[in-house]
Amino acid sequence: MTRAERTAIAAAGLVALAVPVLLLAIGREPVPVTPPAPVLLAARPAAAGTTIYTRDVFGAGGDSVSEAPPAPDDAPQLAGIVGRIGADAVAMVRTADGRTRTIAVGEGVDGWTLESLAIDAAYFTRGGQKARVPLPAGE
Repeated sequence: MTRAERTAIAAAGLVALAVPVLLLAIGREPVPVTPPAPVLLAARPAAAGTTIYTRDVFGAGGDSVSEAPPAPDDAPQLAGIVGRIGADAVAMVRTADGRTRTIAVGEGVDGWTLESLAIDAAYFTRGGQKARVPLPAGE
């Protein structure tokens, strides 16, 4: 490579570096930056129904939570709930003769029909009678 070729390559490199800098600097006016207006936040007044925050968390006081009536003596005894509530859960119940069987919502045992399941209880109906049968307390 000759000296003239090297000089031409160096000059082209300098031009390639200088052109973007010149294009950015020519005709550029500074843009004034204005800060955004501050947003003032105000506290809302307390809601009218604040009594829910003052009651006992788990109803230990007894006066704010109404107890469900006890299930009739002939209602099936709930031994457990297996599966996902609302999807495929079944109730394990003890029948009047002492056997344990599983029933799904809509099925019956000892004249009682399982209407629905909750995380801690099963709801049975027989005729016009309704019963909430809780899970037995753990030890």
